Amino acid sequence: MSAEYATFGLAPAMRAGGVLANGDYQVHRDFVDFIVDGRPLLFQLSDLDAVSPLASDVPPAIFTAQVRSLLLEADAPLDGGRYVIYGCPECASLECGAVTAVIEQAGDDYVWRDFAWQTDERADLELNGYHGIGPFRFRGAEYRSALNSLLDGDSGPRRRVLLIGARVALLAKLAAALRTIGIGTDITRDATDVPADELRTYGAVVFGRAVGEDERAAVRRCFQRAGVEVAYVEGLAPIIPLLVAQIEHALDRSPQELRRLTRLVAADGEAGIEVTSTCRVQLTAYRLDRLSRTHAHEVFDGILETGRHRVALDARAVKGESFIVARTSGSVLVEAMAHGQPGR
Repeated sequence: MSAEYATFGLAPAMRAGGVLANGDYQVHRDFVDFIVDGRPLLFQLSDLDAVSPLASDVPPAIFTAQVRSLLLEADAPLDGGRYVIYGCPECASLECGAVTAVIEQAGDDYVWRDFAWQTDERADLELNGYHGIGPFRFRGAEYRSALNSLLDGDSGPRRRVLLIGARVALLAKLAAALRTIGIGTDITRDATDVPADELRTYGAVVFGRAVGEDERAAVRRCFQRAGVEVAYVEGLAPIIPLLVAQIEHALDRSPQELRRLTRLVAADGEAGIEVTSTCRVQLTAYRLDRLSRTHAHEVFDGILETGRHRVALDARAVKGESFIVARTSGSVLVEAMAHGQPGR
């Protein structure tokens, strides 16, 4: 085993939910990711759609038990001293597959080794081991400090959204879609009388296109008086999947430098994309026709290597007023199609 130390840290992360082009829903999950040597460990595991056991939507007692487990204050949940590092974001069942590793102490240090993809009680390292990952040796003080910080009573991300607009039917549909993927919502036209404690439960405010600037300013003043910082979303178009994608982006609290998808521009039938690690990227084009009917087209779905890329889009999918949603398992970006070439 290498004697070199790796640094250990934690950072907020998100499994992006959404309404997909085929009508399926993908659940939104906020979680805490493991940062090893300054980079999310999840990014080293190919294009894996998974969350750590430190998810914000689990009951506090279970969350605390997960932290205590990683501190080796409880017996390993799996044979061979193995712990779940990442699991299924939908059900967290081992049958769906999970990344596991042996966690042990070496003096005052903590060691993570023998990473494997596991679907039953025993891991087959020869067949399903991640042979290029680890072992990682963490200094005990740094490791314990990071994990113990999660037990200090932080309320975690605010996963409610306030919807403000004139089209009540559209807002009701948007609220239903958000609740389906695990995001709470309220609808109002006037936030003046909303108590400050209630305002503090929101992570984002969404304005419909019919909401005037005076109304928007009044809402912002309400949140300012309550001392609440929220993300403000200007709805691009009355298209439910597009609005959900905008809200998902607004709710992303992960540090910009730790995101997988960092850039999207859309112009003249092309999309410019930047990713920080190899991953699957899906591009979907949305537009409204002259009868206000929504059209959705999957224009790209593939694995992109680290770096910047230019993707040609089907001209039929992006004619007129159209919008592009770029999605990876952990992040979402949205852009309106514009005139002019995307930068390299």
